[in-house]
Amino acid sequence: MCSVVPDYSPGFKKPPETLRLKRKRSRRSETVAVAGEFPSAAALKDLPASPRLCPGSRRRNPFLNVENAPRLLPAPGLVQPSSQKFAGVEWLVARNDVSGSSGKQFLKSLHEDGSIWKEELSEIATADTLINDSYLATSNTDVPSSPSYEFPADWSIKTRLLFTSSQSFAWADHLKAQEESQGYIQHCRAAFINLPQNIQEPKLSTELRCAFQQNLVYWLHPFFPWLPLFPRIGADRKMVGKSHPCASNELQQMFLSEWSLSFTSLYNLLRAKLCPYFYVCTYQFTVLFRAAGLAGSDTITALISPTTKGLREAMKNEGIEFVLPFQEIRQKKISATASSLETELEKDTEITGNEIEEEPGTSGGDDDDDDDDGFLWLVEMGVEGKIKKPDTISTKLYKEKNEIKMDHRPESLVLVKGTNTFTLLNFLINCKSLVASAGPQAGIPPTLLSPVAFRGATMQTLKARSVNVRTQAHSRYKDLFSLEIVGPIMPHCLHALSMLLKSAQNGTFSAVCYTHEPTAVLNTDISDKQHIKKESLIKDLCNCGLHPNTLDQLILNSTLGKSSIRLLEMNDYLYTWKI
Repeated sequence: MCSVVPDYSPGFKKPPETLRLKRKRSRRSETVAVAGEFPSAAALKDLPASPRLCPGSRRRNPFLNVENAPRLLPAPGLVQPSSQKFAGVEWLVARNDVSGSSGKQFLKSLHEDGSIWKEELSEIATADTLINDSYLATSNTDVPSSPSYEFPADWSIKTRLLFTSSQSFAWADHLKAQEESQGYIQHCRAAFINLPQNIQEPKLSTELRCAFQQNLVYWLHPFFPWLPLFPRIGADRKMVGKSHPCASNELQQMFLSEWSLSFTSLYNLLRAKLCPYFYVCTYQFTVLFRAAGLAGSDTITALISPTTKGLREAMKNEGIEFVLPFQEIRQKKISATASSLETELEKDTEITGNEIEEEPGTSGGDDDDDDDDGFLWLVEMGVEGKIKKPDTISTKLYKEKNEIKMDHRPESLVLVKGTNTFTLLNFLINCKSLVASAGPQAGIPPTLLSPVAFRGATMQTLKARSVNVRTQAHSRYKDLFSLEIVGPIMPHCLHALSMLLKSAQNGTFSAVCYTHEPTAVLNTDISDKQHIKKESLIKDLCNCGLHPNTLDQLILNSTLGKSSIRLLEMNDYLYTWKI
């Protein structure tokens, strides 16, 4: 009787034998890969877990059941070698999910009649083409734009900019006290300096360093040094555990009163065209007020996003007239489709000689006027008693469901124009739900962001930091320099910084833009589609505190839609961008 040794495994092999088996399996996998054949289940089972089948292929999953694993297939659109007559038969069988006896029958018919082969291949090619076209259609935003001397205005708020260049950003570091003070003075007095196209020694250019400090300034209200007040949407986790004086009811009323005065001051500056735009950032939504003449509109506009049905109902009750831009676009598409169908019907009528009489109340009417018209065809068929007609309450609930479905989404964007913006101002000041009643943001008034000074505002500067790194390019290393800007970066700041870098970096740099996503939809086109004299707009807005070139950009219509600029590049003084 043999004794059993503890912790003994009968399948144990010595290390030399294990290495020999691994070398044998790797040679077998290389032979299969060179032969150009698809490995079978048995071959896959013998392969080790770590080596790859061929360069560029994925490593086999060691936990995969090889017997039930799907057969490896080439990528769609891969052309089979012409030297092998039926090299793609196995692929075709797998694509059509044919196996067993049906697979043998299919292969037999395939050899007997070559037409099946051609027909199946044409169907697969068509399917693959559709898949590739749909993929390109969804990923066309990654394609860079054509080179241009200017990039479109981006009305979203950026939280971070990362500029990279092959030339140093040392000129942006360690500003002297005099240069910093001069930058503040130039910002407050709206004094702009036109820099040359190319600066030979950027670090020695005092004008460049002062202009850089000038473009980092923004104005904020309220301001608590220990509490971040931007972004407000989704910022509860950052504010947990940080006390603020608004927790007291008396102080809360005092802060709200001061906030109302600051908000009114900003709106008066906007109406006088001394402020180009400003943001109101609440814990639920963001409001963008723009002066008349910007973004292709000849009146003051306000964009609110995202909104809810409750907020829209409250605005209606206050008498605020507004529109939903995306709903208008949808209605225009439906109307265009309906008009095209009517045109086709008219053509068919002219050809056949039959006249189509239009029923009264079927065109140009509202759906709510007469709900019974949609059920007249049931009466004609004599089945009106067998089908339950939805009542008015069910119809109303269905419509409300469609309205609630777009809440908190970009499609819920609201546009307010003209004098209704003043009514919106009073509504926001008196709206109790504008300030959170519980949570980390309880009692904190909404954040006001502006490019110019206003009553009660605090001057703040964006944080800038330059870093030098070495990156590997092919077989050698090269120096890569970066400049990071952090903070609430508004549209004018992105354009002004790009003008500075164009001169300092010899017209070559790239910028990665990190967008505050709830504000990306503010790039929706709201223009009146009418010709507005650009010269008169620039003359009216010349005292708004922006550089003339930046003002020229912000006057143009928005073209980014619901997207924002993610990557901005300049090569040879020409811009390209990706959204």
